[in-house]
Amino acid sequence: MNTQKLNDTLLELLSKRFALKHMGYDHPDYDEAEETLEALEDDFVDEYGEEFEQILERVHATFCPDTDVLLPTAYLPRTQYEKVIDEETGLEEYEIGPGDGVWVTLKDFPNLDAKMVLLPSPPRLEILSMGGSQEVWRAS
Repeated sequence: MNTQKLNDTLLELLSKRFALKHMGYDHPDYDEAEETLEALEDDFVDEYGEEFEQILERVHATFCPDTDVLLPTAYLPRTQYEKVIDEETGLEEYEIGPGDGVWVTLKDFPNLDAKMVLLPSPPRLEILSMGGSQEVWRAS
């Protein structure tokens, strides 16, 4: 997998998603922007879908085996995400919108609300919860 190409594709997809989110349905370019985004998502699944399915199956088997694997585009944020620094630990964490990512049931913490999200720069999967964030896969 070409990591730089994957990252560029993720950044383009997210840019289109965020722009569409800010447009509103009454914007004159909304329909065209939505079609462009859908085409980009289809292209992403065509190019990376099989490989991501294997990656997601491994990650789910390890961390959340009771949660179904979805298309890789389901794990992408739909709204602008924000990197923050935890004041207590000094570690980087991410805040995403309530509709972003995929809800997962963690094997080791089944009562903890958690989401898995696919982020760029570098391309990676993270599990986000009230306990913080954990990177569970990184493109190499």
